[in-house]
Amino acid sequence: MTRGRRPLARLAAAMAAAVMLAGPACAQRVPGTGEVVRGASEPFRVSTFSAGLERPWGAAFLPDGRLLVTERPGRMRIVSPDGTLSPPLGGVPEVLAAGQGGLLDVQPAPDFATTRELYFCQAAMVQGDGGRGAATRLVRARLSADARHLEMTQPILDALPAQSSGRLHYGCRIAFGRDGKLYLSTGDRHAEKMRAQRLDDLAGKVLRLERDGRPAEGNPFLGRPDARPEIFTYGHRNPQGLALNPWTGSLWEAEFGARGGDEVNLLKPGLNYGWPIVTHGVDYDGSRIGEGSSRPDMEEPLRYWVPSVSPSGIGFYDGEAFPGWKGSLFMASLNTPGLLRLSTDGDRITGEERLLWGELRFRQVLQGPDGLIYILTDEGRGRILRLEPVAGRG
Repeated sequence: MTRGRRPLARLAAAMAAAVMLAGPACAQRVPGTGEVVRGASEPFRVSTFSAGLERPWGAAFLPDGRLLVTERPGRMRIVSPDGTLSPPLGGVPEVLAAGQGGLLDVQPAPDFATTRELYFCQAAMVQGDGGRGAATRLVRARLSADARHLEMTQPILDALPAQSSGRLHYGCRIAFGRDGKLYLSTGDRHAEKMRAQRLDDLAGKVLRLERDGRPAEGNPFLGRPDARPEIFTYGHRNPQGLALNPWTGSLWEAEFGARGGDEVNLLKPGLNYGWPIVTHGVDYDGSRIGEGSSRPDMEEPLRYWVPSVSPSGIGFYDGEAFPGWKGSLFMASLNTPGLLRLSTDGDRITGEERLLWGELRFRQVLQGPDGLIYILTDEGRGRILRLEPVAGRG
């Protein structure tokens, strides 16, 4: 359930009591007031860039500076550089907006400026060999010249088998690699955890695809009769974070554990990331999951959290507006709600800072073309917040 804003007396007490966490640094406040927030590395202000969205989930900047954003109930909109919301775009297909499902991530193609092609993923009712059920679906479309509707909308991949039970764990982040291939994360769908380990099943995976949905050339399981050729990595629970490291070209992924065991992973082709055989968390009733926390034949996370932080979207920062944040990976967190900043060196994590901690659930974080940080709030009356540098800092 989304937490509301605290009364002023409670807010004052909470801000007065804000302390550095044992371990990672922490700066705490309710966002949106315009007051200065002083983290360990950079002071900043929070402003509301845009409002009037219902459960915003995915967002991506277009080459002209406008922001494409999805709302989980099934709407897609464009936000102008001044924060004005467009009416919902026409031509968005029907989605399964139940549980954690709905209209989820969106990304423009690398050559969007000439093709106007974009990709989005959603929960959908689909027909598979085992019958009809819910699955993560990848869709390709083209934005019309007047930017009012989608054209040539075509589903290009369903993460089969479809599952008749459960409304959770769709994954559904999209990223493009330096090689131009499309990467899609899929959740394990919760009801049958071992789907993440099955190579004949597209749930609980990161897939590597050509832009028409075919398995990408060079995939690690191409030619194996017992495996789906789209699979890039496997053994994932509910991966809602996917981002390209702009310095190394590697792909990073973030996923929810159960009760603890949230992870950030460096993805390498063909590797098994363990779920549900190994995890640093436990089940919601406190019982053990799988065999333990590690196994020699399964990849260790770059970082994990106990207790949970519930990571959703992630994004690297390489802008100039916040020099102290350059080289960081930002993570939108749902529970505990807030924004995590992970300092990095190449493909290593070197530190952690907790910003805006304990107040609002954040679904996605991304860098704008202006070098500022934009955050989607996970609220029924959702907003896009913007982090801005403080003039004359330092």
